[in-house]
Amino acid sequence: MDYWSPSVSVDDEFEKLVLRINPPRVTVDNASNKKATLIKVDSANKRGSLLEVVQVLTDLNLIIRRAYISSDGEWFMDVFHVTDQYGNKVSEDNIAERIQQSLGPRGRSFRSLTRSVGIQPTADHTTIELSGRDRPGLISEVFAILANLKCNVVAAEVWTHNSRMASVVYITDEENGFSIDDPDRLAKIKQLLLYVLKGDTDKRSANTEVSVGSTHTERRLHQMMYADRDYDNENENMNCMISDRSKPLVTAENYVDKGYTVVNVSCPDRPKLLFDTVCTLTDMQYVVFHATVIAEGPEAHQEYYIRHVDGCPISSEAEKQRVIHCLEAAIKRRTSEVLI
Repeated sequence: MDYWSPSVSVDDEFEKLVLRINPPRVTVDNASNKKATLIKVDSANKRGSLLEVVQVLTDLNLIIRRAYISSDGEWFMDVFHVTDQYGNKVSEDNIAERIQQSLGPRGRSFRSLTRSVGIQPTADHTTIELSGRDRPGLISEVFAILANLKCNVVAAEVWTHNSRMASVVYITDEENGFSIDDPDRLAKIKQLLLYVLKGDTDKRSANTEVSVGSTHTERRLHQMMYADRDYDNENENMNCMISDRSKPLVTAENYVDKGYTVVNVSCPDRPKLLFDTVCTLTDMQYVVFHATVIAEGPEAHQEYYIRHVDGCPISSEAEKQRVIHCLEAAIKRRTSEVLI
């Protein structure tokens, strides 16, 4: 028997109605600031809106020098000071349109985590997700198996951190160049890759699961590493290759009078830093109500006023430490980023 869930259906339709009545407004201002382009975003608030905007700016290879974020209530207003990779202002082009599309009714919805090994065919390629214990030669073994199974690797991205590995690999059939949709062949690919991932030392025992939908690659890698608990720092002192000088400083304190938890992040600036921290907070089920970001020099400073999705600030010291460790891990993962 099928069951209709009125709460989910009504909430979805209400959100779409609000967005139709009050569509997102995005302006690109090249006159107000001499050194940066100002991108202003006003929209009805929905869960994940901030991440979607930051994701678009990141995908456009824009560098966020400053950001002022406010989403307290039913509306959010964000201002981003951005430049291109060379420190120049950017042309308007399709920036506003891209952001509006991401926030509109057809934009990406908030997606839940999936685990370990997943394969999802698309029109052009099949996506393989891998996560497990890192060791020398692991990726070579994965690619060797795919080659033996007549799979062509179109592209791949690999992250390693704290003895864990996550990878998203895009493959096609070697003979016809299309995605692979034969269930038996997919099952064989997953079985062999799972065997390689487990090896003789992975005590966490990798799982196999077919992913649902198509999530942004870098967000998916963050999700996979988070699900694999790479933020557990039991091996951090032995495996971390980052010097104390460049180690991120993350603090979290409750602002009792206003009912927020205030999270501060200070670390060397780099591209995609804001995306990594916002992605982590969002996937940990926290909502950013206010934030200030300054990254105009070698150091970046981020301040977030957050609550859990249930409306409460962080309630325990253990939860506070978990947030700190997860943000530190998110910042450090890209130091081992590999593109193929």
